[in-house]
Amino acid sequence: MASSKNKKGLGKGIDAIFSEFEAIDENSETVVDINLDEIRPNPYQPRKTFDEHALNELARSIDQNGVFQPIIVRESVNGFEIIAGERRFRASKIAKKETIPAIVRPLSESGMMEIAVLENLQREDLTPLEEADAYQTLISKLNLTQEQVSQRLGKSRPYIANYLRLLNLPESTKQLVQSGALSMGQARTLLSLKDQDQIEKLAQKAVNEDLTVRQLEQLATDSKHNTKKKKKAPKPKSPFVKATEDRLVEKFDTSVAVKTARNGHGKLEIDFTNTDDLNRILDILGIKLD
Repeated sequence: MASSKNKKGLGKGIDAIFSEFEAIDENSETVVDINLDEIRPNPYQPRKTFDEHALNELARSIDQNGVFQPIIVRESVNGFEIIAGERRFRASKIAKKETIPAIVRPLSESGMMEIAVLENLQREDLTPLEEADAYQTLISKLNLTQEQVSQRLGKSRPYIANYLRLLNLPESTKQLVQSGALSMGQARTLLSLKDQDQIEKLAQKAVNEDLTVRQLEQLATDSKHNTKKKKKAPKPKSPFVKATEDRLVEKFDTSVAVKTARNGHGKLEIDFTNTDDLNRILDILGIKLD
């Protein structure tokens, strides 16, 4: 069972779910040995990759000492589905065990989904893309809004929105984020570009040349400027306007343009990729829409 310390920062949602588990008298539960072939991973598991070295170490321990802590499963139409303990399940298979000790608990489909997501989020070792997928699962499968997810997890709505924006990246770039070759900061910089081919090209360049986020920001800015085809060269921006744009880009985490005219009039353009991104910007501005 996860300690209250590990749950810090995840709001009331994770506490409410695990309190249901804690309300059960574990001493009254029966631990049974279940054939590994009858068990399937949680279909809502957000974790896509498991550390192979750590799994092999756990497998060696299980081979010598067995599984100390039973996994938790629920009965399904065809066998059992894992609620908690997939690493022990995978390591037991590596160790060529035939059975694993388990506790069978009743759980609804939505409850199983939420536990899978929240239990993994509390471990804080998901990749940025896995974290984004976890938030999207809560939104799409449980019909939650970004605001509801942020309240349930104790995180700000802009924080949730920034991760969800990663799902707009091209597939090849997502793979670089998933593998750790591309950082969260680099990925967010690339999201300022609208052209998918440009994103893929700069993402690969960032990895190949080990570019810093600042270097990548400059390349992204240059790339955007090179794609704008104008009949005559634009008037150079004043240092004040350029500094203002830089501050606004940092504030809104998206492309921002300050345009001025000779009569002193001007306009401010803030890019957004979708409705959720627009809502994120409105939140930053403190604008609430009924």
